[in-house]
Amino acid sequence: MASRRDTSPGTSLESSVKQVQIEGLVVLKIIKHYQEEGQGSEVVQGVLLGLVVDDRLEITNCFPFPQHTEDDADFDEVQYQMEMMRSLRHVNIDHLHVGWYQSTFFGSFMSRALLDSQFSYQHAIEESVVLIYDPIKTAQGSLSLKAYRLTPKLMEICKEKDFSTEGLKKANMGYESMFEEVPIVIKNSHLINVLLWELEDKSTAVEKHELLSLSSSSYHEKSLQMLMDRVDDMCQDISKYNNFSRSLSKQQQQKHQYIQRRQQENAQRQSRGEPPLPEEDLSKLFKPPQPPPRMDSLLIAGQINTYCQTVKEFTSQNLGKLFMAEALQGHGS
Repeated sequence: MASRRDTSPGTSLESSVKQVQIEGLVVLKIIKHYQEEGQGSEVVQGVLLGLVVDDRLEITNCFPFPQHTEDDADFDEVQYQMEMMRSLRHVNIDHLHVGWYQSTFFGSFMSRALLDSQFSYQHAIEESVVLIYDPIKTAQGSLSLKAYRLTPKLMEICKEKDFSTEGLKKANMGYESMFEEVPIVIKNSHLINVLLWELEDKSTAVEKHELLSLSSSSYHEKSLQMLMDRVDDMCQDISKYNNFSRSLSKQQQQKHQYIQRRQQENAQRQSRGEPPLPEEDLSKLFKPPQPPPRMDSLLIAGQINTYCQTVKEFTSQNLGKLFMAEALQGHGS
């Protein structure tokens, strides 16, 4: 469990996490982990260590999950994590578990696997967060690192494991209320800041014209392509639900007709002085069709919303570059 340090005797132990403070070294370790082991769409993951101070989660260290193949059948991830945290504790480094991190490919991270993993972390450690690192977007010139937590509403649904349409409707659950993003602050020690200033003074001037480059169609094209793929998945999911609704309506109609026929036969038998027909278990005669899982639809909708926000941010930056280039061209002429 993450440790808390109270600044006053009246501080509540149940305060929620409202800010994530990350050491600069942790960010570099996450980036280095992907550069060494991540290839293309391959996902890398690791453990976050730190502590909780009031409503702020401080991430001070991390270590990666090792890549293992099918041949490593005896590898135990839980035992590996415990040994790593035990070793860190022996050298007096923060070893308290506060969450995990994962890389993503073009912002594609909302999946059932991530939902189940974060629920397990957050159920065991209330303050847990998941850091999502996007190396493709980072390569475009801005660090893409976001912290997410499951909302209390979604935590209750996952505890009850009621992902039916009625359960989600009763909880008023939508894709926008599944994950909550926690603000991130990257902090360095004063010695690190002094070192960065010295390195900046000693380093030679670097040309930064690539930040104004307008050739970004490949990234934009890939984002739109993945957005269209998710829209196709949503259409297929809607089609499955419509088929389920039609099958359920047809079965209800057949059940109603069967009950009416039985009532007419019993009325005729009663008029002839015969005993009525024995009652039958309608649930065995008319087994309701299995409804499709609705949580997958919410995850797809959430991923579509993430893609739309990414495209919106990217296009707004490009439009700014275009207006700047137009102004410079007009000024030069």
